[in-house]
Amino acid sequence: MYQLEMQVRDYECDMQGIVNNSVYMNYLEHARHEFLKMKGIDFAALATQGINLVVIRAEVDYLKSLQSSDSFKVAVNWSLSSRLKVCFEQSIINQNNENIMRAKIYATALNTKGRPKIPEEIAKAINNDS
Repeated sequence: MYQLEMQVRDYECDMQGIVNNSVYMNYLEHARHEFLKMKGIDFAALATQGINLVVIRAEVDYLKSLQSSDSFKVAVNWSLSSRLKVCFEQSIINQNNENIMRAKIYATALNTKGRPKIPEEIAKAINNDS
């Protein structure tokens, strides 16, 4: 399982002094992009080829809150949930090893005609992890 270490920045917190709920989605997205890079999949290069990776569903459980300067890890694992969908199972764990959130992010790739099709390089990378 891939893990990316991060730290909360002051401007990500709301009036209550905790990370705003929408910011967690940014953490998850950043970790997915870094995960894909580590797997040799260039998100930007795919986009220039007319292949767009898009989120189609997000299931999120917020369990605890992060606060300014907290260190945390975002974990990422993936699998094919169908021939057209990738499921990214993600979690955020704080410096005390407490679960902050769990998420299942479902994504697909849209080809130049706007139709879903998982690129072969992604399918191969997922199968190599299985």
